[in-house]
Amino acid sequence: MYRIVFSDIDGTLLNEQHQMTPLTRQAILDLQPDIPFVIVSARSPSGIYPILKEYQFYCPIIAYSGALILDDKRNIIYEKAMKLNDVKAIIDYIEKQNYDLSWNLYAYDQWFVKDKNDPRIIQEEQIVKASSLEIDLFTCDISCVHKILCICHPQSLEIIERDLKAQFPHCTIMKSSDHLLEIMSEGISKGNAVERMCQLWSIDLKDAIAFGDQYNDLDMLQRVGYGYAMGNAPDEIKKAVERVTDDCNHDGIYKILKQLKIK
Repeated sequence: MYRIVFSDIDGTLLNEQHQMTPLTRQAILDLQPDIPFVIVSARSPSGIYPILKEYQFYCPIIAYSGALILDDKRNIIYEKAMKLNDVKAIIDYIEKQNYDLSWNLYAYDQWFVKDKNDPRIIQEEQIVKASSLEIDLFTCDISCVHKILCICHPQSLEIIERDLKAQFPHCTIMKSSDHLLEIMSEGISKGNAVERMCQLWSIDLKDAIAFGDQYNDLDMLQRVGYGYAMGNAPDEIKKAVERVTDDCNHDGIYKILKQLKIK
């Protein structure tokens, strides 16, 4: 028996048009209230809640890949922020290296950027349907940062990832797409987050299902009893997990839930 379902958002729950298909939405509604459905995303809460509102369902969320976990009433279950000295050191290093990237800081439901007119920031705002705030990190008063996001050129992402991992080995640094690099506190991952949620509800990990499509989903897919890579996932991800479903444009989540007869 399957007792909980976890899902990534972009390229998994949402299709390439950043929309949820009617069949996928109905599959989620059919789960509730007997089987919890939990969103697991690198997004901020402000990038997740508009989806819940648009498609009219509510559930716990794992934001920032596990750095912030909220229940279905938006109460904090767990959080682990980065050390502010690390945040400033990382941004200072990025600025001095003159990397071709746009950095973003996230704290609870707030999103901070260096330049709101940056085309990459404008595009990200359109995708997640949230607004950023322009700041000067070294003069403003930020008390907490859950995640740094670097929006990079795809050709330079691997070099930047390698350099940052060498400079800041005590942080969690991973790519979440071919142009997005996530930086969090040590020990933060989607896999650890889903394990924490299962422990909270006294659910065995072998009774959990998860869906994802990117590198930051891999440890989650491998941690649960039934992890499904989406058909649109990179080949490297699909080869690393036993199970693959259809892509996000063709109801990959719905097809598995229907096959497993979770209602």
